[in-house]
Amino acid sequence: MSSTNQYISLLHGLRSKASLQRIFITAFTCLSAIACSPETTPPTSSDSTPQTSSEPTAETSSGPKIVTTFLPVHLFTKAVVGDTGQVDILISPGKEVHDYQATPEDAKLLAQADVLVENGLGMEEFLSGLVANAGNSKLQQIDASEGIEAMEGEDGHDEHGHDEHGHDEHKHDEDKHDEDKHDEHGHGHHHPEGNPHVWLDPVLAQQQVANIRDRLIEIDPDNADSYRSNAQAYIEQLQQLDNEFKEKLAPVQGCNFITFHDAFPYLAQRYGLEQEAIVEIPEESITPQDIQRIQQITKEHSVKALLTEPGIKDKRVEQISSDLNLSLEEINPLEAGETNPQYYFQVMRGNLEALSRACQ
Repeated sequence: MSSTNQYISLLHGLRSKASLQRIFITAFTCLSAIACSPETTPPTSSDSTPQTSSEPTAETSSGPKIVTTFLPVHLFTKAVVGDTGQVDILISPGKEVHDYQATPEDAKLLAQADVLVENGLGMEEFLSGLVANAGNSKLQQIDASEGIEAMEGEDGHDEHGHDEHGHDEHKHDEDKHDEDKHDEHGHGHHHPEGNPHVWLDPVLAQQQVANIRDRLIEIDPDNADSYRSNAQAYIEQLQQLDNEFKEKLAPVQGCNFITFHDAFPYLAQRYGLEQEAIVEIPEESITPQDIQRIQQITKEHSVKALLTEPGIKDKRVEQISSDLNLSLEEINPLEAGETNPQYYFQVMRGNLEALSRACQ
């Protein structure tokens, strides 16, 4: 019995060792697998959220494929469209729209688009030929300035509101004489349909947004609710901006300022200011006649400041400011910059601060 018991004990011992070996091997295998597997970290809230593009694409958007001409109408259109459709831009921010030359790539973009949004009022003189070259019979066009009455350009000087501030017709005769001098010195390029810079007036900007909204609803009624709600939110921001301009500029109504080019007459008239421009469009050079006219205006009116623009490096502007003892401020016509719709408010509030300082 003793030998039998010893034998049984030996078998139990061998089984126990085998079990321990199996356990050890299994544990070693599991540890090896963990050590060799890729390092993982617990997902965070941002990691677990699918990454989506901030820009809708033709594959992800439910609305039409939209092309805008340049920055201001691009900002307004994106504000109305939101995530509903794809919005592209023809003229990259920073390129000069006044003398833009369309490219074959532009025609290709329009050939594939459903909607084209333009500022109108003669701003995009290149468009008629470009649309014809695109050959897209289904292309719907939106004029953001429809129903807006244009002021005359620098040639006519209607935008300065002189009649409202008690100036007589003799001033207009002087302006007509200056117009002749401008023509003699190469200032023939102007906006035949009037001054197109309506987007710089927060009230007219509201009308542009509404025009874009209404036409998009006609073209794409399936997304009408989205267009309405997006436009309303943006218009409310524009109304707030208008109130800020009214409040801050009320103490300086009647202030006369000089700008590098004729971009701010709508804004000036809206808030009781007067703008005089050195040239009508940015690419025109400053002539001796321009300088003489500015000197005359400065003598006749209580001109407070000379407002230049981002990117303008003409030393004569600084010289004029110094010679006439005018403060020099920078004001932005919003033809270059970011494509986020909120960029409009950032720039316009900067313009408000510049005007307020200039008119003190």
